[in-house]
Amino acid sequence: MAAGSCVTVLGYAGGCGSAGPRPRGRNGMTQRRRSLWAWGWEEDEPSDAQRAERASELSRRWEIELEAPPAPRAEELELPAPRIGVPGDCAEFASDSPRERAAHAYGFSFPERLRAVRGDFSNPPDWVAHPRDEDELERVLSFCDARGCAVIPYGGGSSVVGGVTPPEEAPAVVTLALDRLDRVLELDDVSRAARIQAGVLGPALEDQLRPQGLTLRHFPQSYEFSTLGGWIATRSGGHYATNHTHIDDFVESLRMLTPRGWWESRRLPGSGAGPSPDRWAIGSEGILGVISEAWMRIQARPRYRATAEVRFGSWEDGAQGARRIVQAKLWPANLRLLDPQEALNAGLDGQSALLIVGFESAELAQDQAIRQAVALARECGGLVDEETVRISDGSAPTGREGSAGAWRRAFIGVGEALNLNAGLGLVADTFETAITWDRWPALDAEVREAMRAALDEVCGGGTLSCRFTHVYPDGPAPYYSFAARGRPGGEIEQWDALKRAASDAVLRAGGTITHHHAVGRLHRPHYDLQRPERFADALRAAKRSLDPQGILNPGVLIDP
Repeated sequence: MAAGSCVTVLGYAGGCGSAGPRPRGRNGMTQRRRSLWAWGWEEDEPSDAQRAERASELSRRWEIELEAPPAPRAEELELPAPRIGVPGDCAEFASDSPRERAAHAYGFSFPERLRAVRGDFSNPPDWVAHPRDEDELERVLSFCDARGCAVIPYGGGSSVVGGVTPPEEAPAVVTLALDRLDRVLELDDVSRAARIQAGVLGPALEDQLRPQGLTLRHFPQSYEFSTLGGWIATRSGGHYATNHTHIDDFVESLRMLTPRGWWESRRLPGSGAGPSPDRWAIGSEGILGVISEAWMRIQARPRYRATAEVRFGSWEDGAQGARRIVQAKLWPANLRLLDPQEALNAGLDGQSALLIVGFESAELAQDQAIRQAVALARECGGLVDEETVRISDGSAPTGREGSAGAWRRAFIGVGEALNLNAGLGLVADTFETAITWDRWPALDAEVREAMRAALDEVCGGGTLSCRFTHVYPDGPAPYYSFAARGRPGGEIEQWDALKRAASDAVLRAGGTITHHHAVGRLHRPHYDLQRPERFADALRAAKRSLDPQGILNPGVLIDP
């Protein structure tokens, strides 16, 4: 994949790969390993004492006896024996060790993490491959295709929809982890594009672009633990709230290995030559091929920033303010609306909604843009204290102070709370959708009514909050969070009932079953209802053409 004005980026010396058989990174330093059960690395796991303290706290609050389940230890795991062995020509980069298999048995959905913290690893892959180049990638896929083994393409393992979970009905399963394909290979600084391997984690990618003053500027909440290939395969959403939001906007071309051979698109800024081959691969969730690398549109690192906090007396007025700003096409990087319940995390009183507005640019001051956005918000009833309007010329970041800063810290620290509460009876999760502005009020009412009823019936009550993660000129992407006290031992069944109520309500109101969390296995039933059936036929035909044996991620998007 040559480019006229490209330079090769020489060996990256990071050490941020996911858990794998190699104990050391390219710089010789021992690599961190992903936790078997917690969100993050092994060193991020709360101690037994911390978990016991949290259990005592909840026991006092709920007036019941709770005990944190012992955290699973790799050396104590009892896994079923592998059904198929590692072939000799893959032995250098593959492993069937208990820890490797357990570490790739689950993604990060609520039921998966609960099973993991309880030590249930009853359906792991038979072995895990970490190919170091495309030849080794071909070797694994060829072996699995010849023997009918299911193949699970694996980036960082942060799927919350069962996208990397081994299917129980498969005769054998091999997980194909891309973590060793983790480098920026070429830079085209004239066109502002980079050729990047699919297995690079978010921080390692930015570390390689930073010395050139560049950035991909795609930051999903799982950024630290997810990969470029995973973002592309799942149509990830980053934290640009407007304009460039999905990973789709950044893909210039890509390269993908299918059981029938390589799929590679031509590198172009745009093309009208028929259906886009990139669009077939983006969002395919590993069922058509394994993405090995992509040319990505990159940009200069932001320097100028401006933020403001706008309080609204009602959630409805806040939505009108967000709509006015996005339809003015000022394109703020952040336009996040928090309902009164969500705004409690920002230090508000539980009665007011909060709109956080942020602009950034590498080259242009943002004072005029933030003033225009604030003026539009005020026309919709928004209240803005002048001291919350913060403008930076590059000498300091913005958005770290006040209510915006408080909410940012709560948002970034969500993993710590998840880990402390794991296995302690809490039933908590999120779901997201998107809807046009004209149908937004009805969807919000439908979802809130359905979830309040479900929380009362299933758990005897609970909390529900909402925020806009992304905002388009024609509609918002609302992101709901719910939490309730569960029944010890019955949390998965309670979660399933709540998740089903939420999904049913979203589809009834005309929303999408997922805006940026992908389909995976958990959203399959409702995705089947959402997609046009003739499109499903076309997708099945593409699957038969590229993967005749049906080995790639069976059960995701379509049946094998």
